[in-house]
Amino acid sequence: MVSAHARVATDRAGRYLTQLGEHGDHMSRRTFRGPRRHGDGGPAHVVHAEWSGADALIDFGWGRCTLRATDTELVLRAEAVDPECLRRVQEGITARLELIGRRDRLTVTWHPEFPEAEEMAT
Repeated sequence: MVSAHARVATDRAGRYLTQLGEHGDHMSRRTFRGPRRHGDGGPAHVVHAEWSGADALIDFGWGRCTLRATDTELVLRAEAVDPECLRRVQEGITARLELIGRRDRLTVTWHPEFPEAEEMAT
């Protein structure tokens, strides 16, 4: 698994977490027909989405994004089976969050996650 994280400064993190969870849930119930819009491979089919309180999960099967809302930021963690799938998770989450957060001028900057120092030594 490969992973990345992002921290998005906002005092409306809970609102954005709920909107992303609802959108993921909507996508999990949908059968896509016609033109596709999400990047090169069309919309990524969401297998499962859940959210409650300050936590959410959007699962694509081959990758997922976990979200946590605090008083000052929305914390995102993307994981996938390979770098290409990770890129698709990142691009999809980024596009949706920047769209719904356009009034607040939200921007998402992803950072790769590296194994802990102990894991790297072995």
